[in-house]
Amino acid sequence: MQAKATKRKHQASSEAPPAKRRNETSFLPAKKTSVKETQRTFKGNTQKTFSPKKHSVSPSDRNQEERPCIKTSSLFKNNPDIPELHRPVVKQVQEEVFTSAAFHELGLHPHLISTINTVLKMSSMTSVQKQSIPVLLEGRDALVRSQTGSGKTLAYCIPVVQSLQAMKSKIQRSDGPYALVLVPTRELALQSFDTVQKLLKPFTWIVPGVLMGGEKRKSEKARLRKGINILISTPGRLVDHIKSTKNIHFSRLRWLVFDEADRILDLGFERDITVILNAVNAECQKRQNVLLSATLTEGVTRLADISLHDPVSISVLDKSHDQLNPKDKAVREVCPPRTGDELDNFAIPESLEQHVTVVPSKLRLVCLAAFILQKCKFEKDQKMVVFFSSCELVEFHYSLFLQTLLSSSGAPASGQLPSASTRLKFLRLHGNMEQEERTAVFQEFSHSRRGVLLCTDVAARGLDLPQVTWIVQYNAPSSPAEYIHRIGRTARIGCHGSSLLILAPSEAEYVNSLASHKINVSEMKMEDILCVLARDDCFKGKRWGAQKSHAVGPQEIRERATVLQTVFEDYVHSSERRVSWAKKALQSFIQAYATYPRELKHIFHVRSLHLGHVAKSFGLRDAPRNLSALTRKKRKAHLKRPDLHKKTQSKHSLTEILRSEYSSGIEPGVAKVKKQNAPGEPGSRPLRPSLQPTPCFGHGKTLKWRKTQKALQQDSKTSQKV
Repeated sequence: MQAKATKRKHQASSEAPPAKRRNETSFLPAKKTSVKETQRTFKGNTQKTFSPKKHSVSPSDRNQEERPCIKTSSLFKNNPDIPELHRPVVKQVQEEVFTSAAFHELGLHPHLISTINTVLKMSSMTSVQKQSIPVLLEGRDALVRSQTGSGKTLAYCIPVVQSLQAMKSKIQRSDGPYALVLVPTRELALQSFDTVQKLLKPFTWIVPGVLMGGEKRKSEKARLRKGINILISTPGRLVDHIKSTKNIHFSRLRWLVFDEADRILDLGFERDITVILNAVNAECQKRQNVLLSATLTEGVTRLADISLHDPVSISVLDKSHDQLNPKDKAVREVCPPRTGDELDNFAIPESLEQHVTVVPSKLRLVCLAAFILQKCKFEKDQKMVVFFSSCELVEFHYSLFLQTLLSSSGAPASGQLPSASTRLKFLRLHGNMEQEERTAVFQEFSHSRRGVLLCTDVAARGLDLPQVTWIVQYNAPSSPAEYIHRIGRTARIGCHGSSLLILAPSEAEYVNSLASHKINVSEMKMEDILCVLARDDCFKGKRWGAQKSHAVGPQEIRERATVLQTVFEDYVHSSERRVSWAKKALQSFIQAYATYPRELKHIFHVRSLHLGHVAKSFGLRDAPRNLSALTRKKRKAHLKRPDLHKKTQSKHSLTEILRSEYSSGIEPGVAKVKKQNAPGEPGSRPLRPSLQPTPCFGHGKTLKWRKTQKALQQDSKTSQKV
């Protein structure tokens, strides 16, 4: 045995010179080594390597030596196979947007008709306006469902303005609110306020106003003190004023409108709606109520059951209504919550083209950048909205693209591409921004002819962003309804638009999930997106640096994609702060990925993610070591609070909550409730667990409160389980 060991030592020593030669090779200039590594990466086994013995310096080699050393990324190795998308052909539900009916047929005030024609530049009504405005002018409550971009805002604004200006006793500003419009987001509040303001140009005695978070309460209180006749507000800020402002009252209220009602519930405003309805019911019993939404969810139907009285259900989807008289269209009762096809199918604009592309995780960032360059740099007047799943992702990609895809005048800065076009213009919009900045961004993008808006779902509801040509969903939405609202930012009011959904190979089944809701998408190949890199010489690899232009093949496309990825990685790794920043964005992505609903867990599951590959899409060269531990800690913290993720067991939970609130006599001045997450809905606020069970109004049932173990221990002396 000892002899054999000695023999192995001699064999090892005889094999030492090749290792030594490899070490000697490593002492060659770093520039040559990087070229060698780059060419191996791009060409694979077919590329010949440099020989350290025979090395002739050519002009092209001199150009290569002048370039700085860069570390390359193996984007096209060890990727999962891209599956073939078996897309079932489904017939999409579509609505007729425009009709031949004109506004002057409605018997409106001549000045109002003139304003609609000249200021809003509209002469004919859309389908939803034709069905809704006559019903609302009759004084009926209504539940309105119509596709995105169909003109629902004017469908309720015109009847409100017409009825208020026609009042016998002229409205005074000091009278207070005659109409209250609730909207889910601040941007939608500003947009609705702008529309109402235009309609009120001939009627200067009617004063509109807007209340929303982020603005100074002092100035809002001053406006409320002077008087606002048409009040547009977000639920949270209105509840704040109901509790703290003495001058607000609803004794003369004639209209209560819930715009984007499903989103109001999704954002967790159930309790705020309860407080608002309590305050309104205490001062005004007789009023007209309207609920509007592009998607009719069970929550909206339950809210309609509480807030609407003998309502008319208006759905443009219902083709059978077109053959009936207007009186026959009125549905006396709101249908009970449905789970069938009628509830799950969504109307999609006929002029909207929908695409999907399947991209490996490592190539997601490069594909997104290439698609932005293709549309906004090489094509004229393109306006794009890119949706992300969290505020951190928006901030990361905004700063990354701003520093890498855009170049300053003169010599490009480190990590920037020298030929970035002036057509590229990046903006961002998310909930963590200051209100002044959010408003400025919203206005700038609305009035711009081109640009790229990176945003969260805060921009997915109701916003009318003119001339948007492309919607990109970088992170898949958590529901088909959210998908519909996202793509609804384009192809509005008969205009043409397109959308692109980016999926990983493990998420390809999501296409079938969309098809089950009659949503049809066509596939766009990843190679077709990346081929745009061949149109810009700044993406040329070192091997092609001194050569004349020629037909670009798949291999050079891969090389150019690698150059772009290297630019991103060099920027991220240029400082420890940027690396930490990329890790936080990656962690935010994983946390958002873990919040997909149970029915989509088989498609979007954290365990299906390859952390190293996903890290590449954040400009990180390696998977962070401590990231999974941080995510696991946060996940355990959420598991201790099962009420954050469990869905309400009762189908009528919202109804019971509202009715029990009425019967318990809770006033708006009750102790403030901290913002928490409601069951099954991130970011929402549940009722406090210490409330005693009370009989439901008119039902005689008992409301069962689900409490966490911690809440039970704290309230064991004052509350009991039912």
